[in-house]
Amino acid sequence: MATEDDRAYPVRPWVGVGVVVWREQQVLLVRRGRPPRKGEWGIPGGAQALGETVFDAARREVLEETGLTIRPTAIVTVVDSIIPGDHGGVEYHYTLVEVSAEWVSGEAMAASDADEVSWVKSETVPDLVAWGETARVVALARSLRAGKLG
Repeated sequence: MATEDDRAYPVRPWVGVGVVVWREQQVLLVRRGRPPRKGEWGIPGGAQALGETVFDAARREVLEETGLTIRPTAIVTVVDSIIPGDHGGVEYHYTLVEVSAEWVSGEAMAASDADEVSWVKSETVPDLVAWGETARVVALARSLRAGKLG
């Protein structure tokens, strides 16, 4: 697995997996402990490992960041996260496969690269997250879960 330094100013995009974890009508948010978006609330996730499926990456990342066991249910969308550097170039570039998943077991706790965790009503996500794509992904996942898409 690459170090955080390997992810800054990459030569090609990293594939990441973001996970909208549902427990009844609430979703899990994590306060990011590392760049990019350090200190911001978002959904759990991280880089996909070589030889790992998207759903396996989702399960592993959520377990590592929060201690929860989940059941991935669907791919919601794909998002480009491209963050320019302060002095030119691209500092971070992730292609994020966004997954919806159901909580199976465990109590959420901050671990790995999450500083804090919180279960919130999905409707409040836009008020809590800085990156608008997170709110859009959660809304898409809510519609998909309710059978309004597809």
